[in-house]
Amino acid sequence: MSDADPGRARAAVDRAADRMLDASVLQRVVVATASTALALLVGLAVVAAAGYDPLLFLGNVFEGAFGDENALARTLKFATLFILTGVAVAVAFRAGVFNIGVQGQFVVGGVVCVVAILRLAPALPTGTAGGVALLVLGTAAAALAGGAYAALPGVLKAYAGANEIITTIMLNFIAVGVVGYLVEGPLRGEGNRAPNTERIPEYVELPAVAFDSPDFSVVGLAVALAVVAVVSVVMTRTDVGYDMVTSGHQERAATYSGVDAARTVVATMTLSGMIAGIAGAVFAVMVQGYYSDPSGVGTYGFDAIAVSLLAANNPLGVVPAGLLFGALDSAGTHIGINSDVPVQLIDGIVGLVVLFVAAPELFRVVAPRAGFGGDDR
Repeated sequence: MSDADPGRARAAVDRAADRMLDASVLQRVVVATASTALALLVGLAVVAAAGYDPLLFLGNVFEGAFGDENALARTLKFATLFILTGVAVAVAFRAGVFNIGVQGQFVVGGVVCVVAILRLAPALPTGTAGGVALLVLGTAAAALAGGAYAALPGVLKAYAGANEIITTIMLNFIAVGVVGYLVEGPLRGEGNRAPNTERIPEYVELPAVAFDSPDFSVVGLAVALAVVAVVSVVMTRTDVGYDMVTSGHQERAATYSGVDAARTVVATMTLSGMIAGIAGAVFAVMVQGYYSDPSGVGTYGFDAIAVSLLAANNPLGVVPAGLLFGALDSAGTHIGINSDVPVQLIDGIVGLVVLFVAAPELFRVVAPRAGFGGDDR
């Protein structure tokens, strides 16, 4: 290999990265804003066609999302989980690896966190110090479990050529089935009528800060934002992140420049799974305080795909996207209780957001003609 070859390889990788990021920052903002606005407009039209007052519905949406302290806490609770799971998806998608198994990794991380806390609690002192230690150990165990569960399809893709979409989807079902069996049998708390584990000690719960809510803590949101910051730096400012992106999209160019593409794919999946595991730990500790049948814990890992799409797979963009989806979920909860408007209309609006985001080329074609765009990446 001549001295010029590494330079040509790096140039090829650079060109590949440029093609992957061919939309400017402004174009991405336009895509997200236009998608959300169109979804709301179409949703309001459907509400009106169904015989309901669209303005009243819109008012209920804002009241359910931001109307009072309880609504805001509920919105931030959902947003915290969407941000974490959204970043888990974005890490993989941005690197060209389709991790559809975040839901399974979320479930595995959550149950491992609870089991680790319950098993280690007798060996550690009670009180604040013991609680913090158990939180750290439980979260670390969740991250390792989620990462290991995601590494499996990564290895199958990298070294056996298996389709990661198929393997991660199947692993979702395995996680839900196995964890469901465990919480109904071996891990079921003594005397529990419902299929739940024992409740973790009270001194292990996240402290209530700013909001007097039983299932939301600002500490959980802070953890989510810290993860976003770390992932953003890793993906955009380090050689590791650069190798992840290029290995997923241009394996030959990455290999030619000296990157072990197969190993990097496994590392990408592992990182994605670790973040999903942390999300599961935050859910288990902040929201539940125990672990229940995973079929009823929500679909945060699946919804995270839409969150990541809306954010253009940008870790920083996941924050406003997660807040939007958190607000819509919170509004749906409020409308389901306080309004006669079918809550399914909220799900319809979320679906419309995804639909419009899934066709970004439409907006990219329109954007330059409307004077948007440029090279401001």
